[in-house]
Amino acid sequence: MIDIRNITKEFDGNYVLAGVSETIRKGEIFAIIGPSGQGKTTLLRILGLLERPTSGQVLLEGRSIIHLSDNDPVRRRIGMVFQNHIAFKDSVYNNIAIGLRYRRFGKDEIKKKLLQKLDEIGLTGYENRKATTLSGGEKQRVSLARVMITGPDILILDEPTANLDPVSTEVIENLIRYYNKELGTTVIMSTHDLVQGQRLADRVAVMMNGRFIQSGTIFDVFTRPCSVDVAKFIGIGNILPGKIIRKENGLSVILTHDIEIHAISDIPEGTMVRLAIRPEEITLYTGPAQLSSARNVISGTVTDIRPFGIISLIGVKSGDLNLSAQVTWQSINELDLKPGIQVVLSFKAPSVHIMQEGNHHGCL
Repeated sequence: MIDIRNITKEFDGNYVLAGVSETIRKGEIFAIIGPSGQGKTTLLRILGLLERPTSGQVLLEGRSIIHLSDNDPVRRRIGMVFQNHIAFKDSVYNNIAIGLRYRRFGKDEIKKKLLQKLDEIGLTGYENRKATTLSGGEKQRVSLARVMITGPDILILDEPTANLDPVSTEVIENLIRYYNKELGTTVIMSTHDLVQGQRLADRVAVMMNGRFIQSGTIFDVFTRPCSVDVAKFIGIGNILPGKIIRKENGLSVILTHDIEIHAISDIPEGTMVRLAIRPEEITLYTGPAQLSSARNVISGTVTDIRPFGIISLIGVKSGDLNLSAQVTWQSINELDLKPGIQVVLSFKAPSVHIMQEGNHHGCL
């Protein structure tokens, strides 16, 4: 549906976007993730026809849209909701109706559509309230309704839940799913919340230094990062240097901190690599490792316990090797885990992701 071709954007001699290319498919939710200040908002503003790129092309169904006139009907196919909730100093009714009035809809049709949208966003009965008195989550729902009441084909969202509490975030996410699945709206969104990206997106792109350095399915990006930078950003806590020392039974054996780790890789023997192992892929025992198909079994000592919500990361040291394993609070209590306890870690060869040393910045 949308082809982004080598987009650059320069502000005062600095390139905020440095050659962004991607194809976004009709009817999908496409999420852009990445650290702050990497160009996500600028790209969305270009896609939303609020900025023009310094160079490059954006094609909508094969037609360039970067030099449209202000009254070109293509603009009506694209709606954008911003991170900061926009509420005019007027009633909720007039806040949502403004787009239909610009399009010269009749009063009766506006009222019918508006009452339907209020029901859709869970704000029935709010039409006469001052929009500026609403909570942040309610204002964001009004912003969504203001855009969606005009029936855009493409909805662009710039970190739509960045300043919202968990309950409001869930409401907004459910609305995004509804607009995408039930109405067929193509959604392009940026988010700082990696878990939100995994919950909502069909595909995701990682933006760093003004360009996409990896894009693909949620599974591809979050389990097969293309570089150390991506692996660190998506939260893979175990990133280790190593060298492939031999091939054995169809597996690669990597030496890291004097410990051999088995992995699946077609990278040649003798290559310096980085290993990435997600903490949730590691099983922790306090006795001998139970019988399993895991090829990697490492004994060590608990160094620290770091709580993250309902789970915790257990730091384990084995010689010079440091690993983190993810466990639940219940497991911590049942195993009586504490610093100094001897434990055994196990993980399967497919759980070890291999990246060639030196590939820190990207592979697109």
